[in-house]
Amino acid sequence: MIRFAHPEYLYLLALVPVLGGIFLLGIHLRIAAISRYGTPGVLARLTEAASPSKRLWRLIFSLAAVGLLVVGLANPQIGTRLEEVKQEGVDLFIALDVSYSMKAEDIKPNRLEKAKLEIRNLIGRLAGDRIGMIVFAGDAFTQFPLTTDYSAAFLFLDVVDVDAVPVPGTNIGAAIGKAMESFDFKEQTTKVIVVITDGESTDGDVFEAAEEAAKKGILLYTIGLGSPAGAPIPVYDAGGRQSDFKRDRVGNVVVSKLDEVSLERIATIGNGKYFRGTTAQDELDEIYKAINALQKKEFGVKQFTDYEDRFQVFLLAALGLMVVEVILSEKKTAWVQRLNPLRREEAKA
Repeated sequence: MIRFAHPEYLYLLALVPVLGGIFLLGIHLRIAAISRYGTPGVLARLTEAASPSKRLWRLIFSLAAVGLLVVGLANPQIGTRLEEVKQEGVDLFIALDVSYSMKAEDIKPNRLEKAKLEIRNLIGRLAGDRIGMIVFAGDAFTQFPLTTDYSAAFLFLDVVDVDAVPVPGTNIGAAIGKAMESFDFKEQTTKVIVVITDGESTDGDVFEAAEEAAKKGILLYTIGLGSPAGAPIPVYDAGGRQSDFKRDRVGNVVVSKLDEVSLERIATIGNGKYFRGTTAQDELDEIYKAINALQKKEFGVKQFTDYEDRFQVFLLAALGLMVVEVILSEKKTAWVQRLNPLRREEAKA
């Protein structure tokens, strides 16, 4: 496998065609300047010793050297083998509610953004643990599977919004089920599901799903976002300005209330703990401290190891081309000229 230690330098490859254009423009201006001093026949005799093909080759060597230098700066690396690297940690799935009620602003800036902020903070603290994410509303989907690639996890988290799941509702049971499907039970790691939701209008038999997870040794934690009193759900126009609140079919403003009773029961069944989300506190931090206290098991991760730098090859090749470019004369080679039949005919004439 080949990778680049500094891929940002590869943008400099755009200089190669730019430099090529500058060189060709210079040649054109040079020819135009010379043409002012005589007829084409006279100029052809004056520049008879010059070789256009050698001039072109010097240009090609120069541009190739620049390209190789850029690739060398990016530092190509080769992974010599794929092996299983042993790590210790837990397997953690975040089940994030993305139903429209998560736009309610009883927690600032709103329930969903508060949850995403806590998840970002959690990912930044992980060290060796595998994390995955399930997004759910009326149905559940895997946003990203269990991974130790935390940079990729950040990217997938950033794009999560209330339109991630087209089916309305709050099916926590489907989210727990999707996470259970994604765990590898052949690996004896500690497995945890953290459900972040307002818990309202729960679809399906969530308690049955929680009991099934508990039987498989999965720990269930829940975080409730919102308030028992509830809050309206703002509606924004295309310009990002609030235009109204979400209303039901008869025109009444919909008030989204936190269902703490269900979330406490889910956590109790799953041998975990329930937390109510607040603007000030980081509830996932409390859960991570509890997870960190658990006995961490060893698991294997397939990855390329022993990456070796290969920038030397490209820098040496670039140096070689620059030396050739300097040595190569723009004059025609004498022995090639002697073999030219057209030149012999001109000499006879």
